[in-house]
Formats: sequence, structure tokens, C-alpha cells
Amino acid sequence: MRHTLDTRVSPYAYVAPFFLLFGAFGLFPLAYTAWVSLHEWTLLDEEQTFVGLGNYGTLLSDAYFWNATFNTLSIGFLSTAPQLVLAIWLAHLLNSKLRFQTFFRISLLVPNVTSVVAVVVIFSQLFGRDFGLINWVLSWFGVGQIDWAAGTATSHVALSVMIMWRWTGYNALIFLAAMQAVPRELYEAATLDGAGHLRQLVRITVPMIRPTIIFVVIVSTIGAMQVIAEPLLFGSSSGGGIVTGGPDRQFQTLALYVYEHGFTRFDFGYASAASWVMFLFVVAVAGVNYLVTRRVKGGVI
Repeated sequence: MRHTLDTRVSPYAYVAPFFLLFGAFGLFPLAYTAWVSLHEWTLLDEEQTFVGLGNYGTLLSDAYFWNATFNTLSIGFLSTAPQLVLAIWLAHLLNSKLRFQTFFRISLLVPNVTSVVAVVVIFSQLFGRDFGLINWVLSWFGVGQIDWAAGTATSHVALSVMIMWRWTGYNALIFLAAMQAVPRELYEAATLDGAGHLRQLVRITVPMIRPTIIFVVIVSTIGAMQVIAEPLLFGSSSGGGIVTGGPDRQFQTLALYVYEHGFTRFDFGYASAASWVMFLFVVAVAGVNYLVTRRVKGGVI
């Protein structure tokens, strides 16, 4: 009897700490944020007035909110798509026989462990208008000085490069771990059939690691929808608006929009509403990515 009770109860006891922590630091803040979003909740008033869906109505009619949504999707696409392609290519190279493999694999993690502040400061100097290295190289091809932080497209490109530099190596290591499980006999047979490295990558590696690709795509999409540190620090380094993403809000993301209303205007009700809409956007975009990658999986394999 005691043994039977132990085998039935102990599994729940083992997983209970996770659910307790998830409930305390995951579900409760989410539910409490939803409750706050239904109120006019500011630090300037002692009472919080219930306004129902009023904050959501104001939010959806705010042009700055939709501007931040566009900026988030634009930066997310420009950083995620090239990043994943480059990560798969790097992982494929490291999966082949190379000298100093361990050194190169460790080097891929250096950008990820580097302080984001240092990354943004350095890249802000590289993308500087007057003395930036990027503009100096472009001048060789007759391109004039570009004010990267001033324009919408140029600022999105600069921020995307920062994000790609930080996360490409990390994703490459995830892909590399998946490639290690692919049977070597498949590559040997493909080599005997005359298939080159690129053909092996497309025909063997990508189909075999497709579940990992789906996972990385979803995680990268969620991260791209929540980006805040890079535009916040880029606005500070470029001399423009810090929380507004430049003077014209040209690179303000959704997370930065929430930060502006929550921690500079202290309008927690409105910021909570923006957070919940942002959460729904993240779920929707991640769901679309999952369905697309699953459909591609069914069509390719």
C-alpha cells in the first residue's frame, strides 16, 4: 500500500515546484496585469477607477501603438530570417571536419555572453554618421554619409545587425547539436553519389533537423517581438529619443512603447493593456510561424 501510494504521489511532488514557481511568477503576474489593464491605474491617484475595455479602445486607436507594431515586425523579420539562415550555414560548417573545432564552437558564444550595453555602444559607433566605420567603407563605393539612426529603414537595419550578431552563434550551436544526431552514413552515401556540401545541407541536414528548426524559429520570433534593450540603448547612444525610439519614433518597438507608458508616464493601466495586446500578438505570430513551418515540413519531406 505504501509503495503504491509512493509511486502515485511522488511524480506529482517532483513536478510541483515547477508549477508553484510558474504560478507565482508566470500566471499570477499575467492575471494581475489583465486586472490592472481594466482600470485607470496611475501612481498619481490614490484610487483606481474601473474603466473596463476603455484602455484597449484607446490603445487600438493610437497611431503610435501601430507604429511600434510595424517597427517590431520589421526589425523582427530583418533580424530573424537572415540570422536563422546564417546559423544553419555556420552549424553545417562546424559539423564537418575542421581544425580547431572546439575553438570555433566556443567563439560562437562570445557575442551572446557579451554585455548588450557594450554591443550597442560599439555598433552605434560603427553606424555613426560622421566617423562610423560602416559609412567609411560605403564611401569607397560612392555612397554618401548615412544617418543610420535618423531613418526608419536604416535604423531597422542597424538594430537588426546588432541582434543578428548577438544571437546567430547561439542558434548555430543549437542547430549543431541537432546535426550531431544525423547519421554520418547519410553524408557518406551522398558524397559517394557526388553530392556537394550545399546539396547535402539542403537534402539531408535541413529535413533531418526540421523539428529543431521549428523550435528555433518560434523562440526567435518570440524574442524578436519582445526586443527592448537594443532600441532603448541605441536611442540613448544616437542622441535621439530614448524611450520613444528616436525623435520620430522611427525604431520604437512594442516593448519600448510599454516601457514608455509604464515607467515614464506611470500609466500602469494603459501599459498593462498594451502588454496584453503585445502578448496576444506574440502568440499569434508564433502560431503562424508554427503552422507555416509545419506545412513546409509536410511539403518537403
